[in-house]
Amino acid sequence: MKQVISLSALLIATSALFVAPAAAQTVPTRSGPVVVEKVAGGLSYPWGMAFLPDGSALVTERPGRVRILGKDGSLSQPLVGVPAVAARGQGGLHDVTLDPQFASNRQVYLCYAEAREGGAITTVSRLTLAANGSGFEQSEVIFRQNPVGNTTRHFGCRLVFDRTGSMFITLGDRGNRMDDAQSRTNTIGKVVRVLPDGKIPADNPGNKREGWLASVWSIGHRNVQGAAINPTSGKLWTVEHGARGGDEINIPEAGKNYGWPVITYGRDYSGVKIGEGTAKTGMEQPIYHWDPSIAPSGMAFYTGDRFPAWKGSVFVGALAGTALVRLSLSGDKVTGEERLLENLGKRIRDVRQGPDGLIYLLVDSNDGEVLRLKPQ
Repeated sequence: MKQVISLSALLIATSALFVAPAAAQTVPTRSGPVVVEKVAGGLSYPWGMAFLPDGSALVTERPGRVRILGKDGSLSQPLVGVPAVAARGQGGLHDVTLDPQFASNRQVYLCYAEAREGGAITTVSRLTLAANGSGFEQSEVIFRQNPVGNTTRHFGCRLVFDRTGSMFITLGDRGNRMDDAQSRTNTIGKVVRVLPDGKIPADNPGNKREGWLASVWSIGHRNVQGAAINPTSGKLWTVEHGARGGDEINIPEAGKNYGWPVITYGRDYSGVKIGEGTAKTGMEQPIYHWDPSIAPSGMAFYTGDRFPAWKGSVFVGALAGTALVRLSLSGDKVTGEERLLENLGKRIRDVRQGPDGLIYLLVDSNDGEVLRLKPQ
């Protein structure tokens, strides 16, 4: 009889790194003190995480590894079957998300930088997680960015499923300030929308507009590294890096142009003006922007009950800003900003609400961490 290994047993047997919650720190917020715990450490530039039905989570590391984070803080050995990634510069293994039907099909999606002739591209693969959690049994590419970029910057690479079961993929401009992000015929500086198998949803704007690629949802983006579905409206919200200033929150709508690099609230790192200004007819305005930049990455709407005062807020990680940013909302408008954890000095790469209603953070570092926020 074939032996069946439980996921919990596998985690115990294969745990290479175990970090029991360190001495918790209490930090002040406008709504009262909260506790910050270190759940796990020893990760190399963790980038994305996705909670599994049993409360454990998949965590990606930019050099090209996926681990399972147990509910007890244990970390598995790297899972086998992960696609080869181009781990150079800002590129590598980025986001992870579960198929909406994961409970029955065990399918997982990874977004990563893939080496191609002439450079690298943002690629998305669909994989099947083995029943024993040791790795991925099948892998197929469902999307590749086009054309190939010759830099190691601005891959975008957040994955979000909408309520219809279609998947949004964010794609950076690859760090080349040309007209690529304004073109309707490539996938540079875009948000695209595909079905789980990579086919095109019938209601994509590209199916109705001459000269548009069918996969393209919106254009004129610089480097979207945070994305989430607003639980109230069902709309996609994104957060993207500006240059020197001009980080933006947008609500990308089908067929709309979000301006980069023609309009922006940022300037070049040299201080030189970019584009034509901050507004132009036919181009959308962000609903919120930062100047100076916080280098945003990771976005999550809070819907839990553990932090009642934060319910309905959206959280954004800040890399250069070394903070967790909480934005209070009224409909589609940002009504207030609170910066949390600034004194910790940690680069927050991803933000997730756990199934326990607590807030989990990935710290971007060669000795990266998983942090958890709890009520005091």
